[in-house]
Amino acid sequence: MGSASHLSRILRIAALRRASAIGVALLAISALLAPSASAKSDEVVHMPSGIAYVTGGVGSEATNLLKSMEKDFNLKLVLTNTSGAYLSDVKVTIFDASGQVVLDATSEGPLLMAKLPAGGYRVDATFGGHPESRKITLATKTLSTVDFRWVP
Repeated sequence: MGSASHLSRILRIAALRRASAIGVALLAISALLAPSASAKSDEVVHMPSGIAYVTGGVGSEATNLLKSMEKDFNLKLVLTNTSGAYLSDVKVTIFDASGQVVLDATSEGPLLMAKLPAGGYRVDATFGGHPESRKITLATKTLSTVDFRWVP
C-alpha cells in the first residue's frame, strides 16, 4: 500500500507541475500579445484578415509614434475637415480590385496606416454620415498618402 500512496503523491505533484507550467506559459503568451501598460489603443497594430493596420494620432506623442512606424506600411490616410482639424471615428472600408473587403475599421484618430499587397484598391471613408471614396494604386515598399477632407 505504501507504494500506491507514494505513486499517487508523485502523480499529484506531476499534475501540479504540469498545471503550473501551463499557467506560466499562458501568462507569458498573454504578456506578449497584450500591449504594454503605457500603450494606447492608437499605438496597437491590428491584424484582421491578415492585414496589418494602425490608427490614431491624437496628440503629438501618438503622432510621433505613428510617424516612426510609417516605414512598415504602404498606405497612410489623413482624415481632416476642410479647415484642417483632425477627425476621429471615421469608418474606413478598403476594397481590393475584385471588390472584396480587405479592411473594415473605424479610425481612432486622424491617421490610419495599413500594409496591403501591391495593387489597386477603392477606399471608402465615412464621417458624420458623409461618404467619400478614392481609387488608389499601391506599391509594396512606397508609402502612399491619401487625404480625406469633410466640410465641417
